[in-house]
Amino acid sequence: MWRILDNTVLSNFAATRRSNIVLRLWPGQVCTTPGVLLEYQNAVVLRNYPPDSWKNLPVLDLTEIEQAYTHSLPTPLGPGERECIAVAIYRQGSFASDDGQARAFARARGIEISGTLGILLACSELGIVTFMEANRLLKKMIAAGYHSPVNDLRNL
Repeated sequence: MWRILDNTVLSNFAATRRSNIVLRLWPGQVCTTPGVLLEYQNAVVLRNYPPDSWKNLPVLDLTEIEQAYTHSLPTPLGPGERECIAVAIYRQGSFASDDGQARAFARARGIEISGTLGILLACSELGIVTFMEANRLLKKMIAAGYHSPVNDLRNL
């Protein structure tokens, strides 16, 4: 199953320079879309994220039907989010985002969702990082601009 990441997740992990843990969590399953990659490249310029953080992340080209579906989705969703949702629907994947509106839209369509907090917890549960390290990463993400609903993973 594809685990499709949007730019909020890419940016949060890039800000900590630990994108590798996401790739380790879902080896061979994690990916993104061209629209998300473009959004991330803009963040590299605007927020000084490392340009090579996601160099090993597969980018899925959308099929014609997925592209058509993205045009039918509401415009409050960004282009990258629309692409991720289309891919998740047509390829039976899951969607990782921290955008509340995108998550609600995906959830209403039966798409499995996750986000930065869920990824951090899963990485600690699987021993990819310790719980303390996951919490330190969360604090770094918050310092870099992540609007997390909690400031400590123990509060989940």
